Amino acid sequence: MKIAIYARVSTTKQDYENQLAQLRAFSTKQDWEIVGEYVDQESGSTADRSEFQRMFADASKRRFDLVLFWALDRLSREGVYQTLQHLNRLESYGVGFRSFTEPYFDSCGVFKDAVIAIMATLAKQERVKRSERTKAGLARVRASGKRLGRPVVVDRERAATITELRTQGLSHRAIGRQLGISERTVRRIAAA
Repeated sequence: MKIAIYARVSTTKQDYENQLAQLRAFSTKQDWEIVGEYVDQESGSTADRSEFQRMFADASKRRFDLVLFWALDRLSREGVYQTLQHLNRLESYGVGFRSFTEPYFDSCGVFKDAVIAIMATLAKQERVKRSERTKAGLARVRASGKRLGRPVVVDRERAATITELRTQGLSHRAIGRQLGISERTVRRIAAA
């Protein structure tokens, strides 16, 4: 059987070689011929990944019979609906799928639909948890008084002009029109 291997890590700082080594060894034991390897180093929360898209393009041309991936969350973390669409798309091309670490997750398995739904939900929940942890960390940093984002650059000359126009009674909107900038920019410069 001709197979494709798909591996993914979330960042360029992570290493995908462990996934590839295990998938290659497993393929050799199964006497499968590896005809393609697709590796992405980006989040699985979107299908807009170059190697992921290339894999589907090759699947549509039936260049392989099966896609082997390390775990469902390496294939996709987009949620139940999107993940099922990806797997159904593979099947529509006549290409099967199999998870190395989840042997029950196999396109030939009896409970494939139930397992797919459960695993995709768990993958999405992990992404939601990670997002919540990131937001909590940012909130903690903000609460400590640290300013996040790009540093504010104040044009001292423009700030002086805004201050002068404000003392003359002009509104932020009127100042913005006069200076050719938005009212929001006038407020931001005035507050700095």
